[in-house]
Amino acid sequence: MHVSQADWVEVPDGLLRRGTPADEVTEVARRYADTGVPVEWYLKEAPRTEIHVPAFRISRTLVTVGQWTLFAAATGRPVPHAPANHPVTAVSWEAATAYCRWLGEQLDGLDVRLPTEDEWERAARGDDGREFPWGAEYQPGLANLVDLGIGTTTPVGSFPDGASPFGVLDMAGNADEWTSTLYAPYPGAPAKVPRTEDCAFDPHITRGGAFRHDRDLARCARRHGVYERDLKAIGVGFRLAAPAE
Repeated sequence: MHVSQADWVEVPDGLLRRGTPADEVTEVARRYADTGVPVEWYLKEAPRTEIHVPAFRISRTLVTVGQWTLFAAATGRPVPHAPANHPVTAVSWEAATAYCRWLGEQLDGLDVRLPTEDEWERAARGDDGREFPWGAEYQPGLANLVDLGIGTTTPVGSFPDGASPFGVLDMAGNADEWTSTLYAPYPGAPAKVPRTEDCAFDPHITRGGAFRHDRDLARCARRHGVYERDLKAIGVGFRLAAPAE
């Protein structure tokens, strides 16, 4: 197995305009009111802060069932009943990090890992504060979300027109994505933002949304978690990160 098989995208050193300005959260909630998401959930994105993100690599697509099969054969883990070119789902955070460690060993000790939440948002947003990976406005048909009515995953990379500024694919929809970041309010967050998410099944942040989610979860700033135990039903998968080359 070679590094090239991960199809790395180089994300350069730069500034991330992270999150959403606190005074715009109410308007964001109004804009997506039809999804039924309360304003309190959007408050977790505040405040807007410019932060420096060092250069890193991220995989162009989610880890697929075919890639997972190699790991499963080596470690005795189950293989999902899904096409090889679909994203692997029903993967716990612990299993995703175990895959990263295993793959790193195959790649001569490369530090393969899950992306941090800030790296994920940097890869999705690029140098501006765009709302979605592809731009400022939601456009149906650029991601596998609930409005397409597919009801399950699609082959990775099926929506090239929905790519992020760096060419990273499926950062909205298809499968929700683990990050390595534990949930916590952003520094300077509004007082109403909870210190912990006791309703979450796992304390780590996920990003991007899955095939069953609405367009609000496709937003680059949207922070959420895993709130149900059935990781297959909610479509939880992952992609890889590594140090810059």
